[in-house]
Amino acid sequence: MSEQKVITRFAPSPTGKFHVGGIRSALYNYLYARKHNGKFILRCEDTDPARSKKEYEDYFINVFKWLGLEYDEFFRQSERTEIYKKYLHKLLEEDKIYISKEEIKEEGQRSEVIRFRNPNKIVTFHDEVLGDLSFNTTELGDFIIARNIESPLYHFTVVVDDFEMNITHIIRGQEHVSNTPRQILIQEAIGAPRPIYAHGSVILNEERAKLSKRDPLVRPSLEYKDEGYLPEGLLNFMAFLGWNPGGEKEIYTLKKLINAFSLERMQKPGAIFNPEKLEWFNKEHIKLLPKEKQLEYIFEFIPENIKSLPNYSKEKIENMLNILIERITHFGQIKENFETGEYNFIFSQPEYDKTKLLYKTSTVEQKNENINNTILALQEILESNFTKENVKEVLMKIADLLPSRGELLHPVRFALSGMDKSPDPFIIAEILGKNETISRLQKAL
Repeated sequence: MSEQKVITRFAPSPTGKFHVGGIRSALYNYLYARKHNGKFILRCEDTDPARSKKEYEDYFINVFKWLGLEYDEFFRQSERTEIYKKYLHKLLEEDKIYISKEEIKEEGQRSEVIRFRNPNKIVTFHDEVLGDLSFNTTELGDFIIARNIESPLYHFTVVVDDFEMNITHIIRGQEHVSNTPRQILIQEAIGAPRPIYAHGSVILNEERAKLSKRDPLVRPSLEYKDEGYLPEGLLNFMAFLGWNPGGEKEIYTLKKLINAFSLERMQKPGAIFNPEKLEWFNKEHIKLLPKEKQLEYIFEFIPENIKSLPNYSKEKIENMLNILIERITHFGQIKENFETGEYNFIFSQPEYDKTKLLYKTSTVEQKNENINNTILALQEILESNFTKENVKEVLMKIADLLPSRGELLHPVRFALSGMDKSPDPFIIAEILGKNETISRLQKAL
């Protein structure tokens, strides 16, 4: 199969919102197919009519669209029943499967199921991550592969689909290793070639336990979109959960991940899902965005009540860009920071305790003299040249003549922001503009 065109697949079940843990398998299959100019197939495993819902299918399709993981073909298993029936009938004729009456405990009645006639043999296969593996299939017994001719089950449908779709590589998590012997037996029964297997590391939580769907860390994927995470940041993070290209570099775009990815670099030990690392990856990708794109995200997350303030303007937000970006790891924090009042001082003159204008042991007279000198100096700067660089140059000339620069910079910063912690006064001055900056300094006097 290694000589054929590479074809990979990812096959989620539409039985709930697609969780972030599933992204990694989809990503690895996508990366491998794209690197080898192959085909990536998305397959909806919806053979459970009781649990499968169209809304969940739409959900994971939207996840793929958001992440930019474009698939070449799309299939629904529910539309392939006739194909499965053909294989079941053939296997019945060959006596490789048989119909068995089973007692259903809950209902107290007997029902027919279709069982695979297990040859009870040792199955050995090579895994690109785990090496050679052997399983004694005797302990599996004659396992069920269909409820009836119309209702095939997972192990059977997945093998038939992989054969029909010419899947060359099956890349998935190690939790699926135990499924492989059954699937190999079915492959042999229908005459399917064996694909190449690569079972990646198990994803662990911070306590090093296997990450389950009930773990608080495992969230529906589109929640990350709603909270302002970048698809590039999330994909970069997920790629490094069990794979590493080698070297020190960690920040990769999707295109660079495609070029770097290989099955050989997939890791065997468990990979820890570390939310702090995700925040780091996402912030690094935020920094890579052009300013226009950064602003586009910021405007999306600014609360409506802020946009309705009299002194709100897009120009102020554009001037605030650097301080807004500095304080976030995902864009949803923009909304949080505005809602907590962190940037209120930008849009209205702050109210504050006037004693906080004093720097350490400086007196009111010294403070007033320093602020007055600042006002006189700033009045000399043209409105069109009122940039943080020019403001800083003017203020530092005054500050450097004082015993401590803080005697000037502290009262100026506090007069402009009214906050114990805020950006430096040069940045605030540029955002506020010349007239508003001088107005606030006069109020401080």
